Amino acid sequence: MKRGLALRNLLKAWLLLAGLCALLGGLGWLLNGYQLLSILVFCGLLLGLGLYWYADRIVLGLVGARELVTGEAPLLHSTVERLAAVAGIVKPKLYLIPDGFPRALAAGRGPRSSALVVSTGLLQALPPAELEGVLAHDVAHVRHRDVLVQVCAVVIAATLVEASRIGGWFQRALLFGLGHVAAAFVHLLLSPKRELSADEAAALLCGTPHGLAAALIRLEQASDLVEFRASPVTEPLYTLNPFEEEGLAALFNTHPPVAERVRRLRALDPDWREAQAA
Repeated sequence: MKRGLALRNLLKAWLLLAGLCALLGGLGWLLNGYQLLSILVFCGLLLGLGLYWYADRIVLGLVGARELVTGEAPLLHSTVERLAAVAGIVKPKLYLIPDGFPRALAAGRGPRSSALVVSTGLLQALPPAELEGVLAHDVAHVRHRDVLVQVCAVVIAATLVEASRIGGWFQRALLFGLGHVAAAFVHLLLSPKRELSADEAAALLCGTPHGLAAALIRLEQASDLVEFRASPVTEPLYTLNPFEEEGLAALFNTHPPVAERVRRLRALDPDWREAQAA
């Protein structure tokens, strides 16, 4: 595991909090000097603390997930427990989206408090080895603390996009402006490299890169067969981009192309074709 990735994400979280406090403090100083500055900075700290503790719950509500108890899917729980042990993190809670579209995501604050979310469609579409690869990918996001930055970015972006609804007849123009601001914010915090790093870590956790590689191909093909509707601001959360890259959804695409990800995964085991033929 790359410790530098986790430290970088922690730094991003602190910078996000500092930026929020600085923005509110500057606004307070312009409006009413030091007194309002101190009040708004304190409010910024409270907002940051609330975002840290509750952003994952907001995300789980945003995607319509419910907790998946052990008795409903014991094999799934045991797989996640094993991957978490190998990664050296506390076992994430499991949640289910009752939806036929195959997707998975991770949310939480980091290695000690996290959640993995899978859809009914994902459990039906993937064989065990490929499902393990997808779960390992999300476990890697937890280990690297990508989840902390991802959920904060998604919640803030969703708030900006939803704010356009107050525009009335001015809504379309407001959505255009706030949508671009939200997308710029997401891309500032989230790099496509985080997905490539999580892919590489997942291959190490599973002992092979081929389960995840095959899963990415299968999920990309399945996404063309099943209709999917959701807020495009949730795009950074998923294992791969489930949205059509057009309109507002195109602004929030933070995933590398699937072909590139599969190529990199296969390159981790260059002799896989010969081994498979044997």
